[in-house]
Amino acid sequence: MRHLLLAAIVSTGALTCVASASAQDAAAGALVFKTQCAGCHSVDPGKTIVGPSLFGVVGRTAGSVEGFKYSPANKGSGITWDEATLDSYINNPQKVVKGTIMPYPGLKDATQRANLIAYLATLHG
Repeated sequence: MRHLLLAAIVSTGALTCVASASAQDAAAGALVFKTQCAGCHSVDPGKTIVGPSLFGVVGRTAGSVEGFKYSPANKGSGITWDEATLDSYINNPQKVVKGTIMPYPGLKDATQRANLIAYLATLHG
């Protein structure tokens, strides 16, 4: 009986670890941002580097940061950046917005994209 109880405790702990490993993690997303995005994008409101600030990007209309010169494709896309659209765009920007000038090839790891989007969702005022 003691072995069955121990096996149940161990397997429950293993399931908890698997579940939490697949959950979105904003802290991990901050690291993804630092390695994949920070060279071109800021998280400070209104601060443009090569690309526009990503502060408040979740829920924002594409091509709408005041003072940034967007490609006509991005400006005219009509996209609102929700989690699903960001996921597709970060995976393959040129496929989602044909004619975008963003030279990023895409982030193929779905977990890293989910974590990055969770981080971006924290950036609002």
